[in-house]
Amino acid sequence: MQWVPPLLVHFKGMLHDILFAFWFMLPAAAANGAPILTARMPLVQKWNARIDFGKKFHGRPVLGSHKTWRGLVSGMIVATLVLWLQQLAAAHISWSDIFTAHVPYADFPTLILGPLFGLGALGGDAIESFFKRRHGTESGKSWFPFDQLDYVVGALLVSLPFVILSLRHYVLIVIIWFGMHLASTYIGWKLGLKDQPV
Repeated sequence: MQWVPPLLVHFKGMLHDILFAFWFMLPAAAANGAPILTARMPLVQKWNARIDFGKKFHGRPVLGSHKTWRGLVSGMIVATLVLWLQQLAAAHISWSDIFTAHVPYADFPTLILGPLFGLGALGGDAIESFFKRRHGTESGKSWFPFDQLDYVVGALLVSLPFVILSLRHYVLIVIIWFGMHLASTYIGWKLGLKDQPV
């Protein structure tokens, strides 16, 4: 058996953990981005009914004006499609264990966990929006760092009945997706899809 330097073994293990952290949150991240894209789609663009029905709580809107049923439904659909594609990849690509970290993707109930990933991501965003209104931060304005973490926490919570990850995986998921959210928001701002760079 060939000797492998311990540092290389550690690096390889860390790389697998990072890839898994990226892979596991893809359905939720896709759900989080879906409302921005569907808001610009001609067929559903006019379906912008607010989740809070325009109600107020202590003189302020319950949620932000961008929290719509269109966004929630599209996010749940997109998350389900992404999870289904991940399950196909896990079943048919021999080296997919690099991403899946031996989590049994084939056992996930696609039509339950997929929509839940979307609901968790966008529900976390809606809960954060509620507190953001109470804080006095206007809709569309950044509330750092909560804007960057709400969808991650929401998605991880809804996944708990289906899979429990290691503490290291949870920490990596939060760190990686927090950073990716910052990067994607900045790119979206540069492309004119977002109002602010953070």
